[in-house]
Formats: sequence, structure tokens, C-alpha cells
Amino acid sequence: MADCTLDDRALVFDETLVFADCHVGRGESSALELPVGDGSDMIERVQRLVATHQPAEVVVAGDLLHSFQMVTRSVERVVADLAAAARDAGARVVVTPGNHDAMLDSVWSGPSEQAYRVGDTVVCHGHEPPDADAERYVVGHDHPTISIEGQRRPCYLVGEGVYRGADVVMLPAFNRLLRGVEVNDMRAADFMSPLVTDADAFAPVVLDEAAGETLSFPPLGEFRHRL
Repeated sequence: MADCTLDDRALVFDETLVFADCHVGRGESSALELPVGDGSDMIERVQRLVATHQPAEVVVAGDLLHSFQMVTRSVERVVADLAAAARDAGARVVVTPGNHDAMLDSVWSGPSEQAYRVGDTVVCHGHEPPDADAERYVVGHDHPTISIEGQRRPCYLVGEGVYRGADVVMLPAFNRLLRGVEVNDMRAADFMSPLVTDADAFAPVVLDEAAGETLSFPPLGEFRHRL
């Protein structure tokens, strides 16, 4: 992670900005207690991220959509605006499809790859075992959060050498209105991603935006008893 910058549920490395799990359209397809909204929050945050980090490319690591049978005009508009936020800053946009992206082709005609390589890192959604070998995998899919002293926070999960000898970085959901899963007591079998074969080996990393700090914790196997 020494070559990475964490910012607002995203990851930046090698002039590449990565985020995952926007789930555009979930509010229209699910009975939620809180509506997911029109996507304006995500669009504004992408604008800020690209202005701050000036990436050459932006990679969406799966589940850009939450649509299985139809895509509404509002969903099309949010996807177009998300892409425009990156392109207007000069960044190329790539999407790696996730398990909720069944209708991706109806709204996205840009570059799309199951596994996108950036040097020795492969970015993919993480819902299936990747075909490509890498030294590091960056994935989404599980929407990790962690509760510390009664406060639940989105977290990154970082495992060294945990999947076929490669490192794995799991991103929190970029959509801030998704509750996510609490990893405190989760074991490997509780995760949906096949890249998590030993949950105890993953270390939570929390970005405390209010304090401007990145808080790195020991691997869950060493840390659970303190939570």
C-alpha cells in the first residue's frame, strides 16, 4: 500500500483512480428504508477526486449499476454524468463489470474489461476468481465496514499474499448510502468474494476524514478481541 493514496472510499495509484460499487439504480429497484438518491453525491465526489489527484484513468471496479431487467432514464443520466466528471478532467474511464451489471451494455459503450491491469495490479469486481495473475488485486463486491467503539465506518481491507500469493485490497462501497457489511466477526465463508480465503489475514484501514487521518489496524485475526 506504500504506493497508494486513500481518499473518499477510492484508491489512487500509478495515475489511476479506482472506486467500486456505485449501484446506480438500486433505489429504483429495491425497497429501501432510505432512498439511494439521484447520484448527485457520487458525481460531485468524482469531480473532487479527479480535480485533486488528476488521474490519467478512472476505473470502476464493478457494480456501477444495480439493474437486472431495465434501465431508466435517470440511471442513464447518472452514469453519463459520472463518466463526464472524469472525462472532463482528461481521464479515460474503464469499467470492470460486477454481478449487478447485467444491463451495463445498455448504458455504457466505453472500455470494459473483466480484469483491468495496471502494471502488476489487476482491478476487478471480485465476485469471481480472476483469470489474470497479478502481484496485487484491487476489488470491491462485499462493501466492508467495521464497528469500533460503537461507531460503524466504511473500511478498506488489505491482505498481504492472501490470494494465490498476491496481495488483495478490498474497497468500501463508493455509494455512501449503502449500509455495507460489518466485518468484525466475519470469517472467510461469510464473505461473498472468493478472493477472501482467510479473513483473519485482512487488516482494516479506516479513513477518518474529519481528523484527516488514515487509521491502519492489525489483521482481523489479531484484532477481533479488541472490538
